[in-house]
Amino acid sequence: MINFVKLAIAGLAIAVSSTAFAQSRDIATEEANRKLVLAFYDQFFNRHDTVTAAKVVADGYRQHNPEVPDGKAPFVGYFTELFKSNPQSKARILRSATDGDLVYLHVHSTNGAGDRGQAVVDIFRVKDGKIVEHWDVIQNVPETTANQNTMF
Repeated sequence: MINFVKLAIAGLAIAVSSTAFAQSRDIATEEANRKLVLAFYDQFFNRHDTVTAAKVVADGYRQHNPEVPDGKAPFVGYFTELFKSNPQSKARILRSATDGDLVYLHVHSTNGAGDRGQAVVDIFRVKDGKIVEHWDVIQNVPETTANQNTMF
């Protein structure tokens, strides 16, 4: 009986802690950040309007993809050139989520018809209405898989 009481008290402490955490989140700001990133992503990666889209990117933008340089201007220049070589490049967002100042996207990125593409998880940090930092994890979509599940 004592173990049950200890477990119940521990469970209650976790529930109270989780509730306090959930109440401390600013859901309205998180949703505004999510909408900002979704609009940026569509304009940048689908319409290839890099200059207009980049108005929400901070000048001191920090990049964690090892192939893309830090800074707003180098970031815009890198993708402007990439899109010239890949005008059919598109990015379909399948899921999005937020946590504090982070916005997460699950994306299927392709470079034209017939391209299986890549599964991408993009993570953006937003501060004061600007995208200030980015991480990504990218995996090629294989021709065959060991299971029947898709990457999306």
